[in-house]
Amino acid sequence: MRRICLTLPTNRACAATIAAVGEEADHAAERFGVEVRLLILDSSGERTFTEHAEVVRGARRAPNVIVHHLGEAEQRDFLRRVIRRSGVLKPELMLDLMLPAGVSYGACTNRAFLIAAALGCDSVHRRDSDSTYQVLNGETVFPVHHELASLGRTAADAASGVSETVLDPVHAPKPVVMVGSSFVGELSVDIGEMAVLDRDVYHDVVSLWAPRHWSDEQKRELVDESFRGAGTAPFTGDHSTLTHVDPMRVDMCNISFLNEVYERVPLPPATDTIGSDYFLMHLVHDGTLPGVLHNRNIVNYYTPERRTDAGFMAYQLRLTKFFLSMLYFNFIYDRMAAAGASLIDDAFHVRPEAVAELARESAGADREENVQRLDVLDRSYRRLGGRYAEFADVLADRGERLLEEAQADIEDFALLTEAWQPLVRASRSIGMNGPGTSTGVHRPSR
Repeated sequence: MRRICLTLPTNRACAATIAAVGEEADHAAERFGVEVRLLILDSSGERTFTEHAEVVRGARRAPNVIVHHLGEAEQRDFLRRVIRRSGVLKPELMLDLMLPAGVSYGACTNRAFLIAAALGCDSVHRRDSDSTYQVLNGETVFPVHHELASLGRTAADAASGVSETVLDPVHAPKPVVMVGSSFVGELSVDIGEMAVLDRDVYHDVVSLWAPRHWSDEQKRELVDESFRGAGTAPFTGDHSTLTHVDPMRVDMCNISFLNEVYERVPLPPATDTIGSDYFLMHLVHDGTLPGVLHNRNIVNYYTPERRTDAGFMAYQLRLTKFFLSMLYFNFIYDRMAAAGASLIDDAFHVRPEAVAELARESAGADREENVQRLDVLDRSYRRLGGRYAEFADVLADRGERLLEEAQADIEDFALLTEAWQPLVRASRSIGMNGPGTSTGVHRPSR
């Protein structure tokens, strides 16, 4: 029986989302006859964790749905055993990269990848705690429906199950390694207020993630489509396209990957940086691997914490570090686009050594471009005034350290990529039932 991992990483209260993702797991098991490992990686506080555990215990899942609700202690124990078994260099650094003290969107998903390998899963399907599902005619619109219809099939075989194909026949023998969609609702990045306060400032800030050599017109186009997902139009019916999926059209709250991808290359483990979990989308696209883009968009919403002053400051820091990271990722993406199919081998596997080499090469980029990014942010935030100006003071104090962190983050990514396959092999050999490892909560079938 095919086994999949449907995962929800969280560090906040999200009982309703856990219940909804559980229903998606039931849908997958009942409609597609798969075994679903529902993996909840929970870094929330003790009280919230207990509330989540009550939701898990109180639900009666479909046959072949097994729930693993793991706190950070269980995750850390698993990682220590994997790292020890793998024999990789700098084991303590590896643990920090996999389970850092700060928020890391890449690291939490990397943990899901390793645990999925330990569970013997063929694919990982990721959702987010600040999102929910659309409903049509009383029926919940689950993205896993499209994911399981295509993921792992050759492009030739998958073509019969999609609405349209815009893929050259030369790619027909390759496997579909990614299926995803986007979101509707609020912007994926919490900068809507900035656009209302000053549209020019909004343009100057958002365009910072473009390569410096882009024209003004290219930057305007990027700003106009950035962070908007699929807009606000509700779901009215299915449509899916077999293609090389544009990374701008999918979101990590609504994505699935075949293990052929995530067991070879991890995500960047940068802390306090939004967008650090989007790398594999670019790798799949540039490596000419097939994917399916569908329209079962997730509903994105903002949690109350973002509206607080502390939440605002934390989020603006993550946004700043995202812009600084683009010095390195724009370098990598340009070269991956040029490399094309050479990023995969004759068996259509992505080549981790090529990725690690590009990451190391990018680390030598001239920081002057990032100094300019910080200058633009300082000028823009001070123009907005209020708490934006207060954040500009924070940037003024931390600017040099942020420049150092951005470079260190890409160097860590190269290091983790080089160590990744030994970590995956160790995860497979250890599994999730060894001493000291919790397998979470498995409710009886209903």
